[in-house]
Amino acid sequence: MPSLALSDHKHKKEDKKMKNKIALKNPETDKKVKKLKDPKVKEDENDLEVKKSKKKRKASELQLEEDERSETSSEIVEPVDVKVKVKVKVTEKKKKKNKEKLEKEGEDEGKSEDPNLVSRFRISEAVRKKLKSKGIESLFPIQALTFDVILDGTDLVGRARTGQGKTLAFVLPILESLTNGTVKASRKNVYGRAPSVLVLLPTRELAKQVFEDFEVYGEVVGLTSCCLYGGAPYHTQEMKMKKGVDIVIGTPGRIKDHIERGNIHLGSLKFRVLDEADEMLRMGFVDDVELILGKVKDASKVQTLLFSATLPDWVKGIAARFLKTSKKTVDLVGKEKMKASTSVKHIVLPCSKSARSQLIPDIIRCYSSSGRTIIFTETKDSASELAGLLPGSRALHGDIQQAQREVTLNGFRSGKFMTLVATNVAARGLDINDVQLIIQCEPPRDVEAYIHRSGRTGRAGNTGVAVMLYDPKRSSISKIERESGVKFEHISAPQPVDVAKSAGVEAAKIIAEVSDSVIPAFKSIAQELLETSGLSAEDLLAKALAKAAGYSEIKSRSLLTSMENHVTLLLEAGKPIYTLSFVFGVLKRFLPEEKVHSVQGLTLTADGMGAVFDVAEDDVGTFLAEAIDLQNKSALLRCLRCRMMRVAHNHPLRELILVLHEVRPMSCKALWVFIAHGAENANNVRLETLKKKLPRLQERDQSRGRFGGGRGDRSGGGGSGGGGKFSGGRGGRGGFSDRVNDRFSGGGRGRYNSKKW
Repeated sequence: MPSLALSDHKHKKEDKKMKNKIALKNPETDKKVKKLKDPKVKEDENDLEVKKSKKKRKASELQLEEDERSETSSEIVEPVDVKVKVKVKVTEKKKKKNKEKLEKEGEDEGKSEDPNLVSRFRISEAVRKKLKSKGIESLFPIQALTFDVILDGTDLVGRARTGQGKTLAFVLPILESLTNGTVKASRKNVYGRAPSVLVLLPTRELAKQVFEDFEVYGEVVGLTSCCLYGGAPYHTQEMKMKKGVDIVIGTPGRIKDHIERGNIHLGSLKFRVLDEADEMLRMGFVDDVELILGKVKDASKVQTLLFSATLPDWVKGIAARFLKTSKKTVDLVGKEKMKASTSVKHIVLPCSKSARSQLIPDIIRCYSSSGRTIIFTETKDSASELAGLLPGSRALHGDIQQAQREVTLNGFRSGKFMTLVATNVAARGLDINDVQLIIQCEPPRDVEAYIHRSGRTGRAGNTGVAVMLYDPKRSSISKIERESGVKFEHISAPQPVDVAKSAGVEAAKIIAEVSDSVIPAFKSIAQELLETSGLSAEDLLAKALAKAAGYSEIKSRSLLTSMENHVTLLLEAGKPIYTLSFVFGVLKRFLPEEKVHSVQGLTLTADGMGAVFDVAEDDVGTFLAEAIDLQNKSALLRCLRCRMMRVAHNHPLRELILVLHEVRPMSCKALWVFIAHGAENANNVRLETLKKKLPRLQERDQSRGRFGGGRGDRSGGGGSGGGGKFSGGRGGRGGFSDRVNDRFSGGGRGRYNSKKW
């Protein structure tokens, strides 16, 4: 039997060998070989056919070698040809390399379609490498559009939205012009040389940032820079100037001082740059800037560049006076309303000043995405105070020493702390990576300030969130929307229970990462706690998660003022409400005086049909119960309509009517009108708790117009200020809006002024 098996095996091998030989002598193969020798055949087809035939021949020869070797081998163990395996692996590697090469070529082809690629511009190889190391392969639009204009020696006015790379728009072409461009021959590289470039900026922080860019890219082409700003010692700056520098960057005040001391000579100046020119105007540097620009004797030999996010009249005047008539303008904003960054999500939410320190940590937790946060305040004191209340935050403002400010900014950049509380000193030009969230504690005084504050996030193609807190009674956000084109998303404050759930998820991840080795040490205690607590295992674990997340209790938070342990109520009267005094008049009908004066943040809704206010959580039940009681009383009063004043001795309202008549003597008809209208209006009053969403609210500019309430709106009496068309006159009468309701609503100088039913 074994011999038969061996014989069959040999016959199979011989047959296989013959088939391979026949394949080699196949006429089609011969035909292909002849075709390869034919000169008339196209070269690309020729190469392809040659490669195919060679591959087939090699494969057949390898197979023959394998068959020959296998004939002499054992019938059980067949030898493995290592060369074949190696060649197969080499072929696979070649295929993989070719595939990667094709993919890379495809990517390069896609990149070549980008007109703003760095390689398309006259940028030296050393600077290109430095840009690539910073992850920059393409220029931003403002950089691409201005590069050739500046390099060719033309004066320029550049305007772009904040965060779109205006700094590199003048840094790169200036460096190339000094080293490879038109001014290369006239630049002197000697000890004590005068500067060739002067850059003016409004703030120390911005000056340092621009200096860093010139230093990073200038050192690779052999150019030196220095930064001059107030708060730093004069001596150190003077020593740098004496050694000689190519580029001087600084604030107008300190530059002016050095010019007057004779430390800066502008005779060799080739470039002068004004960055953030509109901010210089706002900060009062008009005289200093004009003096410095006027120190250049021959302006025809100097190229002037002006960059700004906005172009007020003074900036246009500077451009007309100090830039050549052949100047060019690159404006990426134009007449568009939207000047703020389009990559930023703009959010507004109502918040009282007292609730800021409670609310801001939750906003950071919900919207920062673990990135950096900058909080803007209007005053230096507010910045210092808020930084002291927020754990892990630092303050940055003008009263802090320059050395400390630099330490603070370096710490924020490096991630030593993630929250910076600042005034407008940080609003312009600061380019800090991974600023995910901007919080403005109140609307700024002008629209431009909002644009630059919100522009600290969403920079260089990234996205971000800008949250602005506001008090509807004191602020107007519609002006910012109108003038900047920003569309705000109106939200309510994050509720503590939602924030707690989010924190609980993080706590659960931390607990899951704890090693199982700790279980035996705590298991007995856990079992004892489970037996003695009277709670389920799920409830105990929930409490453990809460503690791990830093929660021992969860407080409520109002939607209106964001105050903790307060609830927002909505009052509707079934008709338009024109004054706040009307709302107080209604509340006085069914609540004690002290309760009425305890309400917080009373504001009318945007549709004019209601009012919202906050009350302490403990008082909510009292407000709702008294409102229901008022409605019940109104139902009883309505029965008098059909019976006029003929009330039976045993009628439940007889005593009430007699009391009213005793307190306010009036005719029967007047008393009837008083009761009837009071019943009707009281019946329409509705009070409810708001839990999820706050309605749109009237703002300050709205309430001062047609819906003005005059002075004395809060109590409905006293004040002398008039209101709008529907105000309550002197002191605001309060109560209901029509004439009859005004007479009986309680407030101001109304004839029938009752405080409570």
